[in-house]
Amino acid sequence: MLVSGLLTGARARAPLRASLLETWRLRGRTASSYSASSEPSKVRALIYGNHGDPAKVIQLKNLELTAVEGSDVHVRMLAAPVNPADINMIQGNYGLLPKLPAVGGNEGVGQVVAVGNSVSGLKPGDWVILTSAGLGTWRTEAVFSEEALIQVPKDIPLQSAATLSVNPCTAYRMLMDFEQLQPGDSVIQNASNSGVGQAVIQIASALRLKTINVVRDRPDIQKLRNKLKDLGADYVLTEEELRMPETKAIFKDLPLPRLALNCVGGKSSTELLRHLAPGGTMVTYGGMAKQPVTASVSLLIFKDVKLRGFWLSQWKNNHSPDEFKELILTLCNLIRQGQLTAPTCSEVPLQDYQLALEASMKPFVSSKQILTM
Repeated sequence: MLVSGLLTGARARAPLRASLLETWRLRGRTASSYSASSEPSKVRALIYGNHGDPAKVIQLKNLELTAVEGSDVHVRMLAAPVNPADINMIQGNYGLLPKLPAVGGNEGVGQVVAVGNSVSGLKPGDWVILTSAGLGTWRTEAVFSEEALIQVPKDIPLQSAATLSVNPCTAYRMLMDFEQLQPGDSVIQNASNSGVGQAVIQIASALRLKTINVVRDRPDIQKLRNKLKDLGADYVLTEEELRMPETKAIFKDLPLPRLALNCVGGKSSTELLRHLAPGGTMVTYGGMAKQPVTASVSLLIFKDVKLRGFWLSQWKNNHSPDEFKELILTLCNLIRQGQLTAPTCSEVPLQDYQLALEASMKPFVSSKQILTM
């Protein structure tokens, strides 16, 4: 894990804009207004009863909230993002599918309203995130078991807390678990403007690693380059530029990457493999192109590259809850030090969920949609 020495003396990021927490305070929804009432209440939730196009199968409905008992925790959701995995889950083509009907969303931050008499680690007013996928975060309130929640500090921006448990965790584990990287080593990745990609850039910078970041060409490419370099990216290239012979000049200034992170597949992943150092590893954690990863025989034989996969849900299955909590606290320390910020976000009220779903499925989206409750 990161030691505190890595976190000090780093360049502070530009201040984040005012968080959603201020809005909640203006509405008078502070922790002091909560009670331990066990009376049932109505909640609004985005529900799907069958798999398909999210814009067609998701509906905003009212649910009954059961009374809080034993190890139950009543949580009022504050903010929940729309991630690619959420969309895939609704479509029915994800590795984990909840029982239908289901509430959408796998990530988000909420505030504890009330706790059962067996709960010892949480109290009203605490911020919490979920430990597992498939529990449904696109709703105004919910009752979860205490073991399904992790308390997070309230001194980090709300958007950072809402987007903490998926993309930054994936980025951190991929950087730490597959190659023993040292300061000065390089990492190459595609989909670099994604939530994971932005987290990789920032965490790698904190670890003093160099990053080569590949993105799809677009009309505002220079704006995107500037944005990623502001996060700490060393190089930002388009898919086409990565194929050019001139790209070899980059490796006169830094070593060949020992780690490649692939979220696209197809030709993009093949190009990453071509630039790996001998014996290097390419980790695939997504398949945006919906095309297979292709590795030439020569790369496998003569460069002995390794092909691995990563899925955060599987990592959590293989590790203890305490290890996941330690990972979350490590990332919170990075956030406090200004070394890890939330991706660019667009806040969308829950009732306008159709706008959020449509925006999240458009190409070249550079802003993560966050549902506000």
